[in-house]
Amino acid sequence: MADDLVFDGVCFEFEPGTPVLADLDLRVPSGQVAALIGLSGCGKSTVLRLAAGLLSPTAGTVTTAPGARAFVFQRPTLLPWRTVAENVRLPLELAGELGGAQDRIDDALSRVGLADAAHQLPGALSGGMAMRVSLARALVTRPQLLLLDEPFSSLDAFTRRQLQDEVLSLQQSLGLTTVLVTHDVDEAALFAHEVFVLSGQPTSVGTQVPVALPWPRTVGLLRETALAHVSRRLEEAL
Repeated sequence: MADDLVFDGVCFEFEPGTPVLADLDLRVPSGQVAALIGLSGCGKSTVLRLAAGLLSPTAGTVTTAPGARAFVFQRPTLLPWRTVAENVRLPLELAGELGGAQDRIDDALSRVGLADAAHQLPGALSGGMAMRVSLARALVTRPQLLLLDEPFSSLDAFTRRQLQDEVLSLQQSLGLTTVLVTHDVDEAALFAHEVFVLSGQPTSVGTQVPVALPWPRTVGLLRETALAHVSRRLEEAL
């Protein structure tokens, strides 16, 4: 299987002489999920922004397969004056890809269970619904690479588990290459084929932990002993 996302010797500095990442190597095969974990401030979100093309490496290369890249941030970041459908439409407007836009918007909202909320404003939405809109806004671009920056961290426990289940189902049905940044070792084990533990100053990949758990996965796996074993290994690596 071809590699969809490759970091090869990537270094990054926000300011000259202040390295954040050094000689970082990672590979995420097409259609698989990688999780990035590490201590706060180690550069996890920086790696995600490099993968998205929002930042450029100081040295080394970041390679992705052809196709759209979509980013889901920790907060929904919806425009409050635009309806749900209009928020989902935004990346198509910015890319000048309005041909068939309504069908793509309807499909994206249907996939996240918000077909009936298209005309609502963000102020009328719950936190879970707002994150679903953010996810639909990513899916409307029909991405090959989905980048998730702690998208569940601001939700209550019940909504978090519900949305985790839905994102797992979407990833598996669409076959998206996915990178998830999280502080939650259980979440990393639940989602990933492989977990990259970032460490050091400047940061690189300290440990790679494969997750040999069966697919498809649901949040019910969080109650299984096999996942607990993976989580303990991740805690030890941290």
